[in-house]
Amino acid sequence: MDNNFFQQVYKIVKLIPPGRVTSYGAIARSLGATRSARMVGWALNNSIKIDNVPAHRVVNTKGILSGKLHFEYPEQMEERLLAEGIRVKNDQIIDFEKIFWDPGEELLPK
Repeated sequence: MDNNFFQQVYKIVKLIPPGRVTSYGAIARSLGATRSARMVGWALNNSIKIDNVPAHRVVNTKGILSGKLHFEYPEQMEERLLAEGIRVKNDQIIDFEKIFWDPGEELLPK
């Protein structure tokens, strides 16, 4: 996996609608790289300084803000989610299943 993989991750993350979230694993699956959730996380860790990559919308499979330490300050991820109307309690998305956006389903040709 190389920079091209990272670019594919960023392309998908840019498509996540405001007010919705997805997981590292869902992005990996949508790219045909099922076992590469950690690589997706690595790509996003490197995207924090890239404009227009809403990395705050990507959480772990349980809806936990596992990437928050990679932002400018730990509360920034939650602040960005709250600004989009996403509720968080104890670093976990409330109603995660309801606002989950699955790129594998959403990006399928209709």
